[in-house]
Amino acid sequence: MTQATSPQRAGEQDVDLTSSGLEHRIAKEVSPLMNGHTNGVNGAHPNGLTNSLTNGTNGHTPKAGELDASKLTIELADPNARQVPDETTACSGNETICTDHMITCTWRASSGWEAPALKPYGPLSLMPTASVLHYATECFEGLKCFRGFDGKLRLFRPNLNANRMLMSTLRISLPGFSPEELEKLIAKLVEVDGPKWLPKSRPGSFLYLRPAMIGTQPQLGVQAPKEALLFITASFMPRMDTPAGGMKLHTSPEDQVRAWVGGFGYAKVGANYGPSLLATNEARSRGFGQILWLYGPNQECTEAGASNFFILWRAKDTGKLQLVTAPLDDRLILDGVTRRSCVELARERLSEELEVVERKYTIDEVLEADKEGRIVEAFAAGTAFFICPVSLIHHRGAEVQIPMGKTGESGAYTAKIKGWMKDIMYGNEQHPWAPVVTDQ
Repeated sequence: MTQATSPQRAGEQDVDLTSSGLEHRIAKEVSPLMNGHTNGVNGAHPNGLTNSLTNGTNGHTPKAGELDASKLTIELADPNARQVPDETTACSGNETICTDHMITCTWRASSGWEAPALKPYGPLSLMPTASVLHYATECFEGLKCFRGFDGKLRLFRPNLNANRMLMSTLRISLPGFSPEELEKLIAKLVEVDGPKWLPKSRPGSFLYLRPAMIGTQPQLGVQAPKEALLFITASFMPRMDTPAGGMKLHTSPEDQVRAWVGGFGYAKVGANYGPSLLATNEARSRGFGQILWLYGPNQECTEAGASNFFILWRAKDTGKLQLVTAPLDDRLILDGVTRRSCVELARERLSEELEVVERKYTIDEVLEADKEGRIVEAFAAGTAFFICPVSLIHHRGAEVQIPMGKTGESGAYTAKIKGWMKDIMYGNEQHPWAPVVTDQ
């Protein structure tokens, strides 16, 4: 009789299958890729791009089979084939308008990553039996590049997106990579398409960047795919941070949750989003913009649609001003880059005025704070919606009216945090979070 190498006693769980076990395995896979760097899965090394993107050296030399941005091949599109539409026109149709180029890179279990290719934007080719079409083996990221008021192109904390995408790929059994190499590829696409699609004549404009990875192995069967495709696109995206009258939220129905503890709400995988559309569409048909997702028997407030949610109130016991948002420790919600930036800016610049609190809180606490007149303002935070003021929460027939400041457009603290972040993104404030990408 063969004895197991790690005997498991009756009644004990297999630690390798727990969330902490999975996290340990992810860290173990990431370590060789990072070659000693601190640019880890959880977003260490917070200050923008590393020198690897600006001067081409970082101490990490990709080995054979690893993702290697230095092997990028370039096939340029005809620069006169497509004209750049104005922002309103580009965002008014039913199709996302992308720039001239995209980057693709194929991975195979037998040989690793092939040379990435920058080429004209166009269709992908997949077999009907591709893993992604049946088993949701896909993940993605979302970030923006900005044309500053000083004429320069900038990204915003792209290392955090690259780190998170690595975590997502490993969570969904897709291949790992060095986040620094992904950053280089993102920057290269911006370098090539930025000058035309974000011209200096349009300061204050942005493009949305979408790195994604899909399992492409053409074989049915529930298994980790042995083939995958990484691709990166750049596109227009409508501005969603100033809806008329503020964002109106409808709490989630009692029989639906967007994410759950022990699941994958912390990873940016497509399976987090599709199932939420039923409730979202119903809420929108009733005049609300997004769902405020509640979780558990106590109905904890988690996220506003696919964005993180913040509420500013005065604490019941002390009267102290608190900026409250759901925590990350139970891996229920996404560690949003905008969320993290709001938390860090508020702690750095508003510490004498308010306390930033990351904790679980319930919809009943929100209703109580409303009755007692303690709610000051609220906002949603994410890449797509940026920082969007929330004006109303509807819950089981009750409505919480949230102050929108003297102008009726935004609360004062929401506007202050949003203004600081915009200044960083568009170059009014020189900050390491917003590295400059050289125009080609």
